[in-house]
Amino acid sequence: MLGAGAAFAYVSTQQVDAADRKAPPVARAAPPSSGAPTPPPSAAPAVAPVLPFNAKLTSADIPVAGGGVRAGGCSGSLIDPHWVITAGHCFHDVNGVRVGGKPQYTMNVTVGKTKDSEPGGTTVRVVDVRQSPVNDLAVVKLSAPVSGIVPLTLVETRPAPGQRLEFAGWGSTSATVVSSSDHLKRGVFTVSKVNESTLDAVPVVARTVENSPCHDDSGAPFFITDDGVTGRLVAIEDSGPECPQPGTEILARVDVVAAWIHQQLSS
Repeated sequence: MLGAGAAFAYVSTQQVDAADRKAPPVARAAPPSSGAPTPPPSAAPAVAPVLPFNAKLTSADIPVAGGGVRAGGCSGSLIDPHWVITAGHCFHDVNGVRVGGKPQYTMNVTVGKTKDSEPGGTTVRVVDVRQSPVNDLAVVKLSAPVSGIVPLTLVETRPAPGQRLEFAGWGSTSATVVSSSDHLKRGVFTVSKVNESTLDAVPVVARTVENSPCHDDSGAPFFITDDGVTGRLVAIEDSGPECPQPGTEILARVDVVAAWIHQQLSS
């Protein structure tokens, strides 16, 4: 994401490893034997991945002024098998100016995971960038379609103050060490103000690095879901306070560019 008044979308590199802690198994007494053979266990039901439409964007070769490259990342979401939506400033020239067309650096996109260590998911590259004409939002075309995931649908009506939105992003989990997370973060916000092309949103509970946008959360979706698998996209992360300080998130509205987005997806 961008800091209040200062861009920090692609700041560097050290990976933060979050340990996956699980409670030890509870010992259970074996049932008494009846002498009859024990039937084989039935296959466990398939569990749908949580928020499979979420997208993690990463790059290792972003050019910097004066020469050299740096790493960085953003967040996003799948809105079509061939397209992801994210923040416009995730794609820029060496001076930080938003640019469209073929990316000036390699941007990989992973869709369908909640942890880097999970199997599965799909990783593709961004091959084309379309910058919104009215707000800091972009739709990016993928090198191959993503199958088996229902994309987010676009909300095309004006949001209302008080509306509750979920957040999901891959940004930093440290206020000092800036690097994309190895797991998906989640939080809940409400709309506090509706502006011409943006929304103001505030968290429902006190901020932490796990429940609110931080560095590398630019483009993260703010959405509505009834089942944790499908959803409707209302806005995306543009900027906010230094993580995890109190403050208001500035989100790019999707409804004001919904017609433009549909045009890009069909071109």
